[in-house]
Amino acid sequence: MNGIIDFFFGQYADYETLDTVLEIIAVVFGFLSVWFSKQNKIWVFPTGMISTLIFVYLLLKWELLGDMMINAYYFIMSIYGWYIWTRKVDESQVTPISRTTSKEKQISLVIFLATLGFVYAVYQTFDKWTSWTAYVDTITTAIFFVGMWLMARRKIENWIFWIIGDIISVPLYFYKGFTFTSFQYLGFTFIAIFGYLAWKKNLNSNHQTA
Repeated sequence: MNGIIDFFFGQYADYETLDTVLEIIAVVFGFLSVWFSKQNKIWVFPTGMISTLIFVYLLLKWELLGDMMINAYYFIMSIYGWYIWTRKVDESQVTPISRTTSKEKQISLVIFLATLGFVYAVYQTFDKWTSWTAYVDTITTAIFFVGMWLMARRKIENWIFWIIGDIISVPLYFYKGFTFTSFQYLGFTFIAIFGYLAWKKNLNSNHQTA
């Protein structure tokens, strides 16, 4: 039993207690944020902002620049998404769930490629190409950047990017030694799948009503 505990949580023996507590708090608020997103509730943004602020601090301290930039971007996009989700498209309705347009798909591709280039430049500048994880970080950062932008615009395709990025992140964070965060992404994967199904049901229902 002790061997199993050491395998999953042994790395925390070298961490400051405050950092471990902060990671757990960030994970809890991260779960709340994704759950509220699945429910199509505006609380996705304030809870997500708390989680991302904590992770920005921790990841900067742990010198995980790619992950830190993801969370800093999440925070900024949460402000943007909060505005979009509460903006009324007419006198009675706020921005509804919808599918991406051709223009938005092009913008998504630009965001993906631009993020790859930006993260590559940052890692080069700070000489962080020290492990294969840096290359995976670059890809997941680009995936999550697109996913967050689509979620902020209430596009159903955002869930596809979250699912892909979450699946990659589960073993990645465990390998890095952040077990709680790895479990968080495992949970995110299942919530994202159900989130996609819930948003699809909502979208189909709106189409039938229209």
